[in-house]
Amino acid sequence: MSSTLIVNARLVNEGTITQGDLRIEDGRIAQIGPGLDARPGETVVDAAGRWLLPGMIDDQVHFREPGLTHKGDIATESAAAVAGGLTSFMDMPNTNPPTLNAEILQAKYDAAAGRARANYGFYMGASNDNLAHIQSLDPKTAPGIKVFMGASTGNMLVDNPETLDAIFRDAPTPIITHCEDT
Repeated sequence: MSSTLIVNARLVNEGTITQGDLRIEDGRIAQIGPGLDARPGETVVDAAGRWLLPGMIDDQVHFREPGLTHKGDIATESAAAVAGGLTSFMDMPNTNPPTLNAEILQAKYDAAAGRARANYGFYMGASNDNLAHIQSLDPKTAPGIKVFMGASTGNMLVDNPETLDAIFRDAPTPIITHCEDT
């Protein structure tokens, strides 16, 4: 088990700033508090009063893979995100082809494996024609369903009121909307 103790940090956590220490075990925060004692074999990092913040999450990125990689791809865009301080991202489904079913969703996860520089998730998109795919989605596979109520890449506009009602009623995950009056 690898363990790192960061001491003498200005910890930003849940809206407060406190002086303290933070222990990481196997890549996860295990303990936060003042005056933590180092354990045998533990790596100790003195933050010397520097700020220690939680990783930032961007819940709306457009990395454009698959199909539009001339604009960016998972490897290059996630590297840029990490350089900017992000630790996690959630990618939008308006790609080519659009992410409208579990098979395409899985292909995006497969493409990210070993290439993404941060934690990641991929939204599944909604359309007027994929309600059955939304209803059968395993909620562990996507952070949410993206509903475009205006024109978007991949013709993902959902403008049928009955379909919208069914999506909002039956979606197994949170719903993220892009609302426009077009």
